[in-house]
Amino acid sequence: MGESGQPKAKLSHVQSVARALTLLDIMAEVKRDISVTELSKRLGWPKSTIHGLLSTLRDYHYLAQSSATGLYRLGVRFFEIGNIVASLWDVRAVALPYMRGINAQLGEMLQLATEEDGEVLYLEKVDSTQMIRVVSEVGGRQPMHCTGLGKALLAYKSYAEVRSVLSAKGMPRFTKRTITTIPEMEQELAKIRKQGYAMDDREVMDGLRCVAVPIFDKDSNARYAVSVSGLYGNLLGDKLNQTVVMLKQAAEDISYAIGFRRKE
Repeated sequence: MGESGQPKAKLSHVQSVARALTLLDIMAEVKRDISVTELSKRLGWPKSTIHGLLSTLRDYHYLAQSSATGLYRLGVRFFEIGNIVASLWDVRAVALPYMRGINAQLGEMLQLATEEDGEVLYLEKVDSTQMIRVVSEVGGRQPMHCTGLGKALLAYKSYAEVRSVLSAKGMPRFTKRTITTIPEMEQELAKIRKQGYAMDDREVMDGLRCVAVPIFDKDSNARYAVSVSGLYGNLLGDKLNQTVVMLKQAAEDISYAIGFRRKE
């Protein structure tokens, strides 16, 4: 971290853009109207720099300035963009009824996820009805190489993309079953594409099994995945087969609902 608790600038960063974003982060944190003087004190920047940034952001409606007090606050453009971003997550509303339906029949935990910066990002969750529950949370993250959801998403990327993600994030071992090399992972991903589902078979935690299936968007990208997680002993034999069938059907229906059309 650099001065004022802000991230250190990278060589590829444009300083003015980085400063504008840092300023906006501060305004979001304080959650009230704020003055040039206070921003200057918080950030340690000259008032002239602060004023220039504020004026530009105001002109583009990312900030608003009170005519009565001269103080600044976040502008209407963030509301507009927020609504656009929220519309991208409509998959949650589509997927949730299917997740609840499977949960009612199997009693196991259901999760919906996407990839964010080379990691699994959990978007939705339906808890297990069993006495023993798997601890996770919406908004949480996990590695891709050892989770069913992560592998379901990786399987439909190019080999170059897979290598890039795994090289950047690493492949740490969590249990003796964790896959920790890229060649082994490439074999695993080929198997996933062939069978249409991925599995975390006690690779994150001993005794835990997860089955995951990709969800495709209107551009035919495996953008999301849905999974069933439970104790290893609860996901064997006929129940495992039933889980795979139910997840595949749910993923197909969700994909269709968000615009995916299979090419004949």
